[in-house]
Amino acid sequence: MARSSLKDCTGLHVVAQTPFHADGALDLDSIDTLSAFYYGHGARGLTILGVSGEQAKLTADEAVQVASRFIQVADGHRIIVGVSSASLAQLVTVARDAMTEGADAVMICPPRGIQTDEDLMRYFDAVFARIEDTPTVLQDFPVHSGVRMSPPLMRRLVDAFPQIGVIKEEDLPSVTKITRLRDELGHRVRILTGNNGLYLPQELARGADGPMAGFSFPEMLSGVHDLFAAGDPSAAHDLFDRHLPLLRYEAQGEWGIAIRKEVMRQRGALNCSAMRMPGPVLSALDKREIATMIDRMTTDFHFDPGSAD
Repeated sequence: MARSSLKDCTGLHVVAQTPFHADGALDLDSIDTLSAFYYGHGARGLTILGVSGEQAKLTADEAVQVASRFIQVADGHRIIVGVSSASLAQLVTVARDAMTEGADAVMICPPRGIQTDEDLMRYFDAVFARIEDTPTVLQDFPVHSGVRMSPPLMRRLVDAFPQIGVIKEEDLPSVTKITRLRDELGHRVRILTGNNGLYLPQELARGADGPMAGFSFPEMLSGVHDLFAAGDPSAAHDLFDRHLPLLRYEAQGEWGIAIRKEVMRQRGALNCSAMRMPGPVLSALDKREIATMIDRMTTDFHFDPGSAD
């Protein structure tokens, strides 16, 4: 059942931002414009409540509210809900409620504290005993989780738990990990890649099925994938290279999430670029710098920092 529902999970699945008002309250109305922005730029689905979606700053009830609104405006697109939590009870609650609301799948990253392969197998045995046949994306993100999963171990997980239909691969170096995963698993599961799309052309060339990333120009992510699929890697690299300065600029941890949200505010996808506290607050100079980088992707533009507020 899980593999059947995720077998066509290819192409761009954007890691969506969570909109907030300036005071930190949820901005549910902006989910509508944000979703339209993503779908209008080639997203086949969304992954919501991921790390860059500030999931850890939401209560369980808020997470379900956010999921429900994204699902309401999905218009046939796939919605994957991040449910990772140090609390197994919270993971299960959010997963069940999100699936009841109409989500297509959940995404789970193993929690910190898992030290051995057997610990990991026991953990997922406990998870799937509770969420049963829920279609699942396994997130391999050791920089965040501290948990390292070898390709043979990931094959054990897929063998034991057929609910796992997609692997989100974010271990580094991702390209060699993708090659090893294909050797271990063939095409039994889909592989989508994260790390904000920084290595997307090489990952697609190694056999990834698409990006699961949150870059503020999703049309680049979808375009690079589609050009590779059409057999034109040269054009895909040209499109990627044009966006590389901003892509690199966004790759700055939590500050990069603030940058990404500001880019999308400037592009009309968000009413407010605020992150929920604790989180960075951009200055007027930061915002002018971002505007300059956006302009330079289409025209040459001189930035004068002395004119900023």
